[in-house]
Amino acid sequence: MKRNKSVSLRINDRCRREQIASNETLLETLRRLGHTEVKCGCEKGDCGACAVLVDGTAVDSCLTLTWAVKDRAITTVSGLGTADTPHPLQTAFIERGATQCGYCTPGIIVAAHSLLQNVTNDPSDDDIRYALSGNLCRCTGYTKIIEAVAEAARVIREEE
Repeated sequence: MKRNKSVSLRINDRCRREQIASNETLLETLRRLGHTEVKCGCEKGDCGACAVLVDGTAVDSCLTLTWAVKDRAITTVSGLGTADTPHPLQTAFIERGATQCGYCTPGIIVAAHSLLQNVTNDPSDDDIRYALSGNLCRCTGYTKIIEAVAEAARVIREEE
């Protein structure tokens, strides 16, 4: 891939200048830059494993061209919290046992974050199901995932 376009990217609050190809997807760029928390699933927008936040809204990075998000805030699941100070969603997923293999978890947490920040911080189970409808998990029945998102929402409301 010939990288002949220079763009400014802001990933997890860190700015950098990168050479990209005009047809390079954000997924390809993030993985090349070492963001292995962004998973490569279907590469056609069906599974949500590659979801990241762009200006706070969840997008499938496999369908997003990198040049289209230049100078915008790109946040991966790693940008939400750390091992020492996890985001309430990350904590809830661990405490509720909402992960199995974990492959889909980063994308699901990103989609849930978008729901809680942009739609409602008091979601119903149906709100959560709808917000996560673009994310596939082949290991669970989603019950613990929905419980974890609801628990995180409760914690976030209490913190506010």
